Amino acid sequence: MRQFFKQTLASTVGSLLGLTLFSAAAIAIVSVTVGVIIQSAADNTNTVKIADKSILTIDLSRSIVDINPGKTFQETLAGDANRITELKSILNAIDTAITDKRIVAIYLDGNNAKLSTTGFATLKEVRGALERFRASGKKIIAYNIDMDKRDYYLSSVADQIVINPMGSVDVNGFRSETMFFKNAFDKYGIGVEVIRAGKYKSLGEAQSLTKFSPEARQETQQLLDNLWGDFKTSIGKSRQLTPTAIQKMADDRGIFTAAQSVKNKLVDRIAYPDRMLTELQKISGVDPADKSSFHKIALNDYAEIADKTSKNSTRKIAVIYAQGDIVSGEGGAGQIGGDNLARQLRELRIDKDVKAVVLRVNSPGGSALASDIIQREVKLLQQAKPVVTSMGDVAASGGYSIATFSNKIFAQANTITGSIGVIGINYNYQKLANNNGITWDVVKTSKLADGNTVARPRTPQELAISQQIVDEIYDDFITKVAASRKLPKQKVAEIAQGRIWSGADAKRVGLVDDLGGLNDAIAAAAQIAKLGKDWELEEYPAVEGWDEKLLKRFAGSQEVRALQSQDPLSTELLKVKSELSSLNSLNDPRGVYVRLPFNLKID
Repeated sequence: MRQFFKQTLASTVGSLLGLTLFSAAAIAIVSVTVGVIIQSAADNTNTVKIADKSILTIDLSRSIVDINPGKTFQETLAGDANRITELKSILNAIDTAITDKRIVAIYLDGNNAKLSTTGFATLKEVRGALERFRASGKKIIAYNIDMDKRDYYLSSVADQIVINPMGSVDVNGFRSETMFFKNAFDKYGIGVEVIRAGKYKSLGEAQSLTKFSPEARQETQQLLDNLWGDFKTSIGKSRQLTPTAIQKMADDRGIFTAAQSVKNKLVDRIAYPDRMLTELQKISGVDPADKSSFHKIALNDYAEIADKTSKNSTRKIAVIYAQGDIVSGEGGAGQIGGDNLARQLRELRIDKDVKAVVLRVNSPGGSALASDIIQREVKLLQQAKPVVTSMGDVAASGGYSIATFSNKIFAQANTITGSIGVIGINYNYQKLANNNGITWDVVKTSKLADGNTVARPRTPQELAISQQIVDEIYDDFITKVAASRKLPKQKVAEIAQGRIWSGADAKRVGLVDDLGGLNDAIAAAAQIAKLGKDWELEEYPAVEGWDEKLLKRFAGSQEVRALQSQDPLSTELLKVKSELSSLNSLNDPRGVYVRLPFNLKID
C-alpha cells in the first residue's frame, strides 16, 4: 500500500511538474507574441492617414460605453473586443471633425447586425455632438436596413436618412418587460425573504412576486412615459413631426416598411447599397467608376488622432468612471469595487496636479456598504477640490448615493436616477436541500448565532432585526441626501421611497442641478476650479490592455464582423441567464442593497 502511495505521489508530482513547465513555456511564447503584436499595433496607429474630402463613418452596430470594461482572451480571439466605442472618444472625434477641413461629412452606417446596447441618455449626448457638426454646415448622411429605435433616435438628426428597399423603421414605443422567478423558486425549493424601506423599492420583486406590484407598475409607467416623451420631442424636432403625429404612428402601426417610412416622413428616400456608395463617392470626390469604396475613415481610427490633439498642461481635470454594479471589495470587470474606487478617489484627493474631478456614473447601485465607502471618499474629495458628477444612462440608488456630495450634478433628460431606498434579500435552500436528501443540524451558544444561515427561513425576530437595519440605513441615506442637496429632510423623504425618476423630473424635484452631458460637467469643473483654458484632461482608470491591442492587430484596425444576431429562442434563454447571473453581484456582507431592479431594461 505504501508503495502504491509512493507511485501515485511520484506520478502526480511528475504530472504537475510537466504541466508547470508546459505552462511556463506557453506563457513565454504568448508574452513574446503579444509584445510583437503590441508594437505592431502601435506602428499601425502611427500610420493612419486621412485623405482630403474624407467621410467620417460611424458604425451604428457598435455599443457606446463610458469606459471599455475589457474582454477575455477567448472573446478577443472571437473578434468581440472591437465592438465598443468609448463615449469620450466619439464626442472628441465628432467635435474635432467640425474644424478638420479634411472631413466633409459623417456617414451613419446601419448596414451591420443590430448589436448595440447603447442607452438612450448616451445616445442623446452623441446626438448633441452630431447636431453641432450639422450646424457647422457639414452634412450627415444615414443609411440603414432595419432601423430600431436606437438607430432612429441617432439617425434622425441627419440631413438625409436613406433606407434599403427591404428595410423598416421601428417607432412602436418603449416597453419594460420583466421576468419573474417566484413560481420557479417555489417549484425548486428556493426561499426568498425581502425586507425593504421605500414603498417603490422593487428590487426583489422578480424573485418574490409573479407580476409587477402596483407601485412598481406606476413608477415604471411614469418613467417610460417621460423617456418616450423625450424620444418623440427629439426626433420630431429633427424630422419636423409633432409628438402627436409620432404617437399616432406608434399606436396605429409601430413598424413601417421602407415605402411607408418615406410616406410618413420618417426617412427621406429609398436606395440600394450600390446607389448609396455612388452618392458617397461623389461627396468624397471619388470617381463613381471605382466601385470599391470612397474616401473614409472609421470613427475609432479618427478618435485616436483626435485624442492626440489634446492640450498639455500641468493642471489636470480628472474624469473617473464608475460603471457597473457596485460590489464590496475590489470588484471585477464591469463592476465598481467599493474598495477599488475609494482608493482611486483617495489618490486623486492627494494628487496636487489634479485641480478638479468629474465623477462619471453609470450604475444601478448595489452593495449598501460599498456605496457608503465610496460616498465617504467623494465627500472628502469634494472638501479638497471641486467634484462634478455626470450621470450617464443610469445613476440610481447606490449610483445616486455616490454622487450626492458633488458640487454639481448633471444628468440627461432621459437619464434613469433616484431610487433612494434600501432593500434586504435573504435566500434559503431548506426545501431544495430536503427534497434531495440533504439536512442541516446546528449547535450554537446563543439564540441568534445562526441568524444568517441558508438552511432555514428567518424567524420573526430575525426578520424584525433585519428590518431595523434596513430602516436605519434608509434614514441615513435620506439624511445625507438632504444635507448634500440642501433640501429639507421631509421633502427628501417624500421624493425618495425608492422611486425612480427621469433626469428631467430629478431636476424638477432637486435631485440634480442641470441637464447636460459629460462635456458639460467637464466645463463646469473647469469653471468652478477657475482654470480658464489652462488645463488638461486625464481619465481614470486606464483600460487599454493587451487584448485590445491584440485585436487591433488581427483586425487591421478595421471593423470586425464576426458577431451575428442570435435566433429568437437563444435570445430569450440568454435573457434568463443574464437575469440569474445578476445575482452574482449580490455580495454585500449584510445582504443589504441600494440598487435598481435587476431587470429594468427599456426597449
